[in-house]
Amino acid sequence: MSGTSVIAEARQRLFAHLLDSILTLDTDGVPSLADRGNRASVAIAQHLCRQLGELRVAIKQPGQGQGKVFEKAVEAFVSSVFGELRHLRPGRWLGTEEKGFLLSDFEQYEHLQQLSELAEKHPELASILGNDYVIKPDLILARLPESDAAINAHKVLVGDGLASESALRETNNVRPILHASISCKWTLRSDRAQNARSEALNLIRNRRGRAPHIVIVTAEPTPSRLASLALGTGDLDCVYHIALYELRNSLLELAYEDALDTFDRMVEGKRLKDISDLPLDLAV
Repeated sequence: MSGTSVIAEARQRLFAHLLDSILTLDTDGVPSLADRGNRASVAIAQHLCRQLGELRVAIKQPGQGQGKVFEKAVEAFVSSVFGELRHLRPGRWLGTEEKGFLLSDFEQYEHLQQLSELAEKHPELASILGNDYVIKPDLILARLPESDAAINAHKVLVGDGLASESALRETNNVRPILHASISCKWTLRSDRAQNARSEALNLIRNRRGRAPHIVIVTAEPTPSRLASLALGTGDLDCVYHIALYELRNSLLELAYEDALDTFDRMVEGKRLKDISDLPLDLAV
């Protein structure tokens, strides 16, 4: 086999999407993903962006606008690649293009709807219950339950009164099963890191049954800020960077030894990966 891989092509399309939209320079030459008040962030971002393509000079979009564009770019990448992995992960899937799902729409979290209704009927309980269960993931990947006919396609596996609780059987469950929650963070600041951790912990604590993949995708250039999410107790599966290899090259060129040490520790500990790893990891 020869030619460029599907993943490599999708990664280049991701970069092109960002270069056409939110990945820009200001009139001082500071990339839009850098924290202009942090010299290291600016230097790393400048080296990183030179490897991705030619940046336009433009007015930086507001944070919320940047986030939405970044989410769309990541969505297109994951959707295009995961769709090619059906031979590794067969099934009926709701992809990242599906919007508007609340956590309670999924089989593992359907009981959270009852909590929400209880809080609405009894406001005095709202302060006790909180609203941690009202989570709307940025991007989702979910598997639809299968009919008994599909399960029994090659030989009779179900139908004798057993397996009466498995969510994979359509006769037991009609809700999609959340396979992955993908949070998209264009850059990382302390508040964003904390919010991402809180959402991940709520996904773990509030589930009934198996936990979904819980991952974050970011373009943050500063290893110390990546470490605020990537290092820890494992409430997240992993943090994925859109340009991991280019980021390491930047740290080498700048001779930022401490930052490089932090970076390598995250990679070696399987806490930080490139976005090219994400679709394959989701196929597990």
